[in-house]
Amino acid sequence: MSTKRSIFEEVASEAEAETRAAPTKGVIDKGRTGSRAAVRIWLMVLFAFVVLMIVVGGLTRLTDSGLSITEWNVVTGAIPPLNAVEWQSEFEKYREIPEYQLQNKGMSLEEFKVIYWWEWGHRQLGRVIGLIWAVGFFGLLLFRKMPSGWTGRLFLVGALGGLQGAIGWWMVSSGLTGTMLDVASYRLATHLGLAFIILGFITWYSLHMSRPERELMQARRDREGRLFSMSTGVLHFVFIQILLGALVAGIDAGRSFTDWPLMGGSFVPMQFWMPELGINNFFENAGFVQFIHRKWGYLVLAYALFVWYRSRSSAHARTRRAFNLMMLALLAQIALGIVTVLYAAPWEIAIVHQLLAVAVWVLILRARFLCQYPVAQSIRG
Repeated sequence: MSTKRSIFEEVASEAEAETRAAPTKGVIDKGRTGSRAAVRIWLMVLFAFVVLMIVVGGLTRLTDSGLSITEWNVVTGAIPPLNAVEWQSEFEKYREIPEYQLQNKGMSLEEFKVIYWWEWGHRQLGRVIGLIWAVGFFGLLLFRKMPSGWTGRLFLVGALGGLQGAIGWWMVSSGLTGTMLDVASYRLATHLGLAFIILGFITWYSLHMSRPERELMQARRDREGRLFSMSTGVLHFVFIQILLGALVAGIDAGRSFTDWPLMGGSFVPMQFWMPELGINNFFENAGFVQFIHRKWGYLVLAYALFVWYRSRSSAHARTRRAFNLMMLALLAQIALGIVTVLYAAPWEIAIVHQLLAVAVWVLILRARFLCQYPVAQSIRG
C-alpha cells in the first residue's frame, strides 16, 4: 500500500535523476561515429586520383600516345615489357596499326617507348583507382562503418569506374583498324564525359560527408530552390562544353583556326558545313566543331553571369562567395581557352585548360550544394 507523499517531495531519486540527465544520441547520429570522417577521407583520396587520371589522360592524348598499346589485358597488362624481346614484340604490334603506317612510319624503338609509357601509366592509374575504391568500399562494409543508406551510392562510384575502363578500350579500339590516325572523337568525348560524371559524384558525396547528417537536415529547411535549379542549368551547360572540347581535341580542331574572335578572318569559317559529311561534321569537320565550341562558350558565359547576378540576392554569405569563385574560375577558363587558340593549342597550355575545366566543374557543384544545404550564419553575418 502506497504511502502519502508531501507535495514538496522529490518524485525521483537522486540516482534516477542522474541517469536521465545525460541526453542520448538520436537515431540520425546512431552508429555513425567516425564513419563519415573515414568515408570523406577515402573519397578525397579517390578525388585526387581521378583528377590525376584526367590530367594524365589529357597528356596521353596530347602526346599521341593512346594507341601505343594495342591490346586490353586487365591482369597481365599491368606488367610492362621487361626485356628487349618483349619490347620488340609490342613495337611490332604497334607497327601494324594505321597510326604507324600513315603517320609514324620510321619511328624508332626508343621513340615508341616514350609513347608506350604514357599509355601504360594511364592504364595503371585506372587500376590503382579501382583498387583504392575496392579497399575502401569493402573495408567500410567489413568493419561496419558504412553510413546508413550509402552502400548503393558508393557502389555506384565503383560501377561507373568499371564502365569507364570498358569505354576506354572501346575508344582505343576505334583507332586500331581502317584509316584512323587517332581514336574516334565521339568515343573520346564519351570517355572524358564519364570521367567528369564520376568526379561529380565523388565531389557531391564528399560535400555531404563534410557536415553532420543532422546539420544537413536542418540546412535543407533553408534550401534556395530557384538558385539550386539555375546552378544545375550551369552544370549542364558546362558539361556540354566539356564534351564539345573533347570533340575539338579528338580531331585537333584547336590548331586549325588560330585567330580570335574571327575564324580564318571571318565570323563563320570556310567550309563550315560539308554536306557530304552530314552528321559527321560534328566529328570530322574542324571548322564546324571549333565554331560550335566557341559559340557555346559564349552562351555558357551569358547564362553563368545571369545566375551569378541572381546569387547576389542570397541571404547566405558562403553561398554568395561560392558563386563568386565559380564565376572567377569560369572567366579564367574562357580567357585561357582564347590563349590556347591563339597559340595553336600547345600541350603545356592545353593541359592547363583541361585542368581548369575540372576546377570549374567542382566549384559549380560546391555552389549548387550550398544552395541545397545553406550554411547558417549570425544576424551580423
